[in-house]
Amino acid sequence: MLFLGAGSIIHAVADEQDMRKMGGLKKLVPFTYSMMVIGSLALIGFPFLTGFYSKDVILEIAFGKYTLEGHFSYILGSVGAFLTAFYSTRLLYLTFLSSPNGHRAVISTAYDSSYQITISLFLLGIPSVLMGFYTKDMIIGFGSDF
Repeated sequence: MLFLGAGSIIHAVADEQDMRKMGGLKKLVPFTYSMMVIGSLALIGFPFLTGFYSKDVILEIAFGKYTLEGHFSYILGSVGAFLTAFYSTRLLYLTFLSSPNGHRAVISTAYDSSYQITISLFLLGIPSVLMGFYTKDMIIGFGSDF
């Protein structure tokens, strides 16, 4: 979903790929912005989204082993989760929320993508929100207190 959203943004700003030359796209491409927020929140493990159940369980199991390898894995996983949250937040800020830094002609003509990409983003956004909750028993274990 994030890769399709990134492609939609790149297409919207005349094939510019440098995030530092974007900015202010929240009002120009609102649907893509909302899908990128959902995808980024799922990626960083925001509670009750898909990434939360997988990432949280992996870190808890690593910590719960009470071994040197388990604690090492937990520390590396936590650092990785922090860096993921950092660059996802940076992506959202530089692309959508900061003031426009690119050429006026490019930024002012940005638009949401065609309906094929929009529908695909929407269909990928639904599982990002709902799939973790509905499959948590399969991942964690049915009826588990974990």
